[in-house]
Amino acid sequence: MAFDYKKEYKEFYMPPAKPSIVTVPSMNFIAVRGSGDPNDSSGRYQEALDMLYGIAYTIKMSKKTDYRIEGYFDYVVPPLEGFWWQEGIAGVDYAHKELFEWISVIRLPEFVTQDDFEWARHEASVKKKKDFTAAGFLTLDEGLCVQCMHIGPYDDEPQTVNLMHEFMEEQGYRLDITDTRHHHEIYLSDARRVAPEKLKTVIRHPIR
Repeated sequence: MAFDYKKEYKEFYMPPAKPSIVTVPSMNFIAVRGSGDPNDSSGRYQEALDMLYGIAYTIKMSKKTDYRIEGYFDYVVPPLEGFWWQEGIAGVDYAHKELFEWISVIRLPEFVTQDDFEWARHEASVKKKKDFTAAGFLTLDEGLCVQCMHIGPYDDEPQTVNLMHEFMEEQGYRLDITDTRHHHEIYLSDARRVAPEKLKTVIRHPIR
């Protein structure tokens, strides 16, 4: 059976719908940076998704090619994630999505090296006949965070965020969003197929 990160690491991908404190270890990702409204069908965000999934599935299906990745095991491609911020704005202003800066990512299995990533990026570019050079190999150590499962539309996230912040303060922590630590979302639902009120999104904020 294929290894499923969501099931094997439930503390990171399937938290309860109430805030909790978690220490997130270092992970490697496929990453694309950009800006603008993610809902713009012709915008940079949609291009980023093409790159992320193109490379992610090239690595997963490498077992059917002549390229061999040392330590490879079959796995389910982890969910899409995103780090979001807006210059000069504390938190997130959902009324002005055009101001978003973001890093869109998909987790890489531990066996994937920088060289393996470079191979997959080239292969995906050739197959899709697109330039995927904007995608990079990112190592990120999030560390101490508060997180919660948000169920419902993305625009309703402030309600969950408020609960998270109240909880962290009660536990003696402070918010630590900086130039390098951002509002983090993990998308467990496909917004194209799931009703807005049923969307499941992990929201995670850095704390200290």
